[in-house]
Amino acid sequence: MPLTGKHLLGIAGLPVADIELILSTARSFREISTRPIKKVPTLRGRTIMNLFFEPSTRTRSSFEIAEKRLSADSLNFSVGTSSVSKGESLIDTGLNLQSMKPDVIVVRHWAAGAPHLLARYCGECAVVNAGDGMHEHPTQALLDALTIEDHKSEMEGLKVAIVGDITHSRVARSNAILLKKLKAEVWICGPPTLIPVDFEQYGVQVTYDLEKALAEADVVMMLRTQLERQKEVFYPSVKEYFNLYGLDRKKLALAKKDVIVMHPGPINRGVEIDPDVADGDCSVILEQVNNGVAVRMAILYLMMGPVEETTR
Repeated sequence: MPLTGKHLLGIAGLPVADIELILSTARSFREISTRPIKKVPTLRGRTIMNLFFEPSTRTRSSFEIAEKRLSADSLNFSVGTSSVSKGESLIDTGLNLQSMKPDVIVVRHWAAGAPHLLARYCGECAVVNAGDGMHEHPTQALLDALTIEDHKSEMEGLKVAIVGDITHSRVARSNAILLKKLKAEVWICGPPTLIPVDFEQYGVQVTYDLEKALAEADVVMMLRTQLERQKEVFYPSVKEYFNLYGLDRKKLALAKKDVIVMHPGPINRGVEIDPDVADGDCSVILEQVNNGVAVRMAILYLMMGPVEETTR
């Protein structure tokens, strides 16, 4: 059973049924990563292009591994050695790559809406959003949901605290939308300077008090301060930021005893999270990375259509 839409551009337009389908499919794909030979012929003969206009470790690597484990042929687009460096537009780049007949284009871009633009002009192939500007990061939210469900019996009613630089975080937006769709209680916390004034539109609780956000939380998701996107100074010093919003064991004690701690990476140790917490028993950060491969395998598989189409 394929996904409802041709593209995966964001969580906002993704039906709950599709979310549940992706997560259940990802669970079945996780077993492949435990085999001595980590490969299945599911997408043999399919071609996937990875267009990453921004640096990435986890997302890019997990997409590449997912493609290889499904036996797809993949091309990794290098911006620095492409015609983009000569002034070629995103649309022209997409149209030229589409003419080579790929099945899927995976794109990460610094500009919000770039995947939507590609999907509009390059409609012959499917487009997957691997993160666009400060807009959305749908595959990250899906792998986060899978990780939460691995540790909690059900999503409905869970208190999830998302803490940090909300303004510049596409992860925060996609997670807020997805978690609310799955009926979790979402709390957003950070300095007033790093939370958009209209973030309540996502149906979340907004607070600038970390203790309120952490109180009886089932899940704590820490976000780094994205200095590369910040054009201004949003807090006096790193030390003050950590004192007010950094997660250490003392603050974590406010949450439930079975709380899990998450982080999409990369981690800035000693800024938003203490190393003792990042590496502690409550941390599921490396599980998130592992689940990222399975979720991206599931998405690529489901976007190619029914089994009989992908295996002939």
